[in-house]
Amino acid sequence: MTDAIRLATARVADLAAVMRVMDAAFAPTYGEAWSGAQLLTLFALPSARVCIAWDGEQPCGFSAARMAGPESELLLLAVDPDFRGRGIGALLMQDWQVWATALGADEYFLEMRADNDAVHLYSRAGFLEVGRRPAYYRGNDGIMRDAITMRRTGPEAGLD
Repeated sequence: MTDAIRLATARVADLAAVMRVMDAAFAPTYGEAWSGAQLLTLFALPSARVCIAWDGEQPCGFSAARMAGPESELLLLAVDPDFRGRGIGALLMQDWQVWATALGADEYFLEMRADNDAVHLYSRAGFLEVGRRPAYYRGNDGIMRDAITMRRTGPEAGLD
């Protein structure tokens, strides 16, 4: 189902497209969306990458990741709700890990709100919970939610 999806390294000129996906994908209740200014900092870092998924000329997903020595961290992953269920999230995860592996990563981390449905995507990709921070995230609704840290090791991560 992902035949028409094209992945590309995002450039500063793609910021508006990335923000369209961000606005569609992240519920304001949780306060997880980044601002355009926050995303711009990633474009300036040689150790970071934003990847955008396109369906024709329509942006439909993106990921943002960074390298730190032999580790890579997924900072953000979003798929426009109109495009969910097509495997775009899995493509973006695989792309992240291929990129990071090429730069020498052998450990992959992400952190997320514990009640985020994306935990199923990450678990299917072989990520395991390795830590929990109780009441770490404060949503715009004032409710505190746990954060979980997930990890996968090995150069083959995301490639199976």
